[in-house]
Amino acid sequence: MPKVLITGITGQDGSYLAEEYLSFGWEVHGIVRRTSMISRPRIDHLFNKGEEAGSQQLKLHYGDLNDLSAVVRIIDKVKPNHVVNLGAQSHVAVSFEVPIETSLVTGVGAAALFEAVRIVNKEIRIYQASSSEMFGGGAGNIKLNESSLFEPKSPYAASKLYAFNMASIYRDSYGMHISNGILFNHESPRRGENFVSRKITLAVANIKREKQKKLYLGNLEATRDWGHARDYMRAVRMMLEAEKPDDYVVATGVGHSVKEFAELAFSLADLNYEEYVVIDPILYRPNEVHNLLGDPSKISNSLGWKPQVSFGELVSEMVESDLSNA
Repeated sequence: MPKVLITGITGQDGSYLAEEYLSFGWEVHGIVRRTSMISRPRIDHLFNKGEEAGSQQLKLHYGDLNDLSAVVRIIDKVKPNHVVNLGAQSHVAVSFEVPIETSLVTGVGAAALFEAVRIVNKEIRIYQASSSEMFGGGAGNIKLNESSLFEPKSPYAASKLYAFNMASIYRDSYGMHISNGILFNHESPRRGENFVSRKITLAVANIKREKQKKLYLGNLEATRDWGHARDYMRAVRMMLEAEKPDDYVVATGVGHSVKEFAELAFSLADLNYEEYVVIDPILYRPNEVHNLLGDPSKISNSLGWKPQVSFGELVSEMVESDLSNA
């Protein structure tokens, strides 16, 4: 049975990717950090229960990306066919508060993972989760592709760019199968509550249930290329199965503003967003990225990937999920 090892498996992307691999009959392993809280709601449903527990195909291992010896030990023990690095401090605004931690986890941690694979078995295929934030949004409404200029504007983006470059160096220097996926914004009902998309849909549910009165947001005019995390994790598996490693932009090619997202989300609950949304200057980023729009032509033409979930379907799914759990 083929095996995949996923860092960041307890996050939104990790949970969808685990489901993707399990659906193809793979054994899925994840690296998790030891904490006092053991609840992992995004992946709890993937563990077999009762009589089936002995045959479960999802296994977790304690480790830290910055502990090279531990990562080497886990890779040597699991002997995976694919390694997927989703582990990161992934919140842009938070990266300004903890820039050193972000650099160590998101940047240096990725390099440590590449080195661990090189030490154990260079034939293992690797996926590195890169980010559209690396572009910096300086191109206005121009669709960004794999040849566009990187101009990071946050500690998170700079850390991701370091990891991107290290992936390219290991690929070119050691002949390793490492692909960078430059993912634009991808959301789902499993998105963290401190991200603007989930913050909006959760507020809609709370306001509808009269548990909340107002929603405070920053830059409503910021435009993002929003897709569904499930679609984007399908792209990850396709990159790893490709004959040759490469770098790919994963996006929908369609941009929507935060205002549009909020307006649609509130309307789905029969609410007028203008009555509830309050602009709070404190929520603006120190170095704002105004527009991010991707061009997925390369991955579409080379691997046949296309998004299956529309922007409207995505927002609707998120609102319905939060309303049902409110």
